[in-house]
Amino acid sequence: MSSTCECFCRMIRLLVTVALLSGCRASEYEYLAWNTPVYGKSPQCVDIPDDLRLCHNVGYNRMMLPNLLEHETMAEVKQQASSWVPLVHKNCHPDTQVFLCSLFAPVCLERPIYPCRWMCEAVRDGCAPIMEAFGFPWPEMLTCDKFPEGEVCIAMTTPNATEVTKPTGYSPICPPCDNEMKTDTILEHLCASEFALKAKIKEVKRENTDRKVILQKKKKMLKPGNLKKKDTKKLVLYLKNGADCPCQQLDNLGNQYLIMGRKVDKQYLLTGIHKWNKSSREFKNAIKKMKTYKCPVFENVFK
Repeated sequence: MSSTCECFCRMIRLLVTVALLSGCRASEYEYLAWNTPVYGKSPQCVDIPDDLRLCHNVGYNRMMLPNLLEHETMAEVKQQASSWVPLVHKNCHPDTQVFLCSLFAPVCLERPIYPCRWMCEAVRDGCAPIMEAFGFPWPEMLTCDKFPEGEVCIAMTTPNATEVTKPTGYSPICPPCDNEMKTDTILEHLCASEFALKAKIKEVKRENTDRKVILQKKKKMLKPGNLKKKDTKKLVLYLKNGADCPCQQLDNLGNQYLIMGRKVDKQYLLTGIHKWNKSSREFKNAIKKMKTYKCPVFENVFK
């Protein structure tokens, strides 16, 4: 067994027979085809491109196309998968990348292997609260009931585990309060938002399970989105389910902040807050890119 295949087999512990994996050589991936057609278009084994950021380092180098989400072209895979990269960066569950890539970029085997239902449920339970904080529900296309429960499936952590070990770098802070001064992090928050502005905070109140953030009147609009000028005068944002999680930015109301948000139902959600720091090169670079940066289209995915 080649080192590439051995690494992959060890990493995602495919629950298939020893006979299937024992002859697994990297060169064979080029010729494998699924015996049972599940698409109108015949599946092909192709290289995972470097710019498929979600899966280019997942542990194997080739994938089946069309994939298990019925994306037929690599362009469509890249466009849809790019929306999920920020969620993987949030470290909400150690299996998030493997779970998503098993669907977006399935490994080349003789038949499609789906993620186990309990793996989906574990990732959903860890990551859905993060998505909800940004106003996105767990999408229908990832409904866990669709995936196998007692059949051959992809698994990582132990099923029915009562506690998941948090990965290195995990932080319990409110997701929008990640104040890491890196250009990519700030732009990821921007892409989960509809508008961005510079302002000070007047008052913070607890309201049920949320935190209500009231801004001072003076604001500088950086990215208006659909936000009308009249809406900015008495703009109130809500930190969704953030009544108890730490948010250092909301402890000091004397600073200027880059504040990002989006409208969900009738509320404006706080989706990102970063201290306005002119001395940070990364921060200044993010502000400079803000007007021209092209974000993934989240609406096409999180629905």
